[in-house]
Amino acid sequence: MKLSTGEKVSQIVIVVFLGLLCVSVIYPFMYMLAISLNVGSDAAKGGVYLWPREFTLYNYEVVLGNSVIQHAYIITILRTIIGTICGLFITLIAAFGLSYRALPLRNTLLGYILVTMLFSGGLIPFYIQLYNLNLINSFWVYIIPTAFSAWNMFVMMKFIQGIPDALIESAEIDGANPVRILYSIIIPLSKPMLAALGLFTAVMHWNDWFAGAFYVSDQTLIPVQTFLQQLLSAQDISVVLGSNNNQEAIARGSMLSNVTLMSIKMATVMVSALPILCVYPFLQKYFVKGVLIGSVKG
Repeated sequence: MKLSTGEKVSQIVIVVFLGLLCVSVIYPFMYMLAISLNVGSDAAKGGVYLWPREFTLYNYEVVLGNSVIQHAYIITILRTIIGTICGLFITLIAAFGLSYRALPLRNTLLGYILVTMLFSGGLIPFYIQLYNLNLINSFWVYIIPTAFSAWNMFVMMKFIQGIPDALIESAEIDGANPVRILYSIIIPLSKPMLAALGLFTAVMHWNDWFAGAFYVSDQTLIPVQTFLQQLLSAQDISVVLGSNNNQEAIARGSMLSNVTLMSIKMATVMVSALPILCVYPFLQKYFVKGVLIGSVKG
């Protein structure tokens, strides 16, 4: 099919625009990667943009060898795994129960849940509530308050309601109870949607720094993103180097002069971002399929 001059020009404009958009997204990532792989003292001179001028892995050795970051990574991994599993389980159970139109007080319950999406009590009442529940300075402050998402529940409920009623009715005729229906029909058919919601939930837990910064004062309970937030606002490198013993070990290696706060920041950013970037491609097909199915069924 022959394209007109206007169509050719429009296609060229679209390609150029998308190319510039890709560059604007990829370039900051490449810049941070180059700084993190460059000797800190050399990077401080400037001129490092896309690739390291003096290649080194020492910035990553300092970051990954720091006990605070190691513990923060464990907290982040645990909260991501536990939080995602709990979130999906509670969302699935609530959505399955509320998908029954004959459920007593169903509309009232949906109304209460909808109110939580539209209005919030504010940060101070929420903090007081967490304090009264003994969740302040606790690992469970990352899990319990985020275990239920009204938005995820409504999306999941609309998906379940899109499953043909004949499947559920035939199972009920055969004597299947709700638990059996959930396990044998709902969950197998909902895998794409569960994968999509699971990805949303996991990314939220992995990237969240707010809870660790405001609800936790114990440094042994902060996630890696909260540590990164503290690092980005730090004025000296002692935040990363930690104890005097660690500083002495680095000094003995005669490498301390080659490390700067900026190079450590970039290495920490890469260390915190790469795991979720590596997981996403494996879930992308489920994510796209789940979103498309949810848009059609909803």
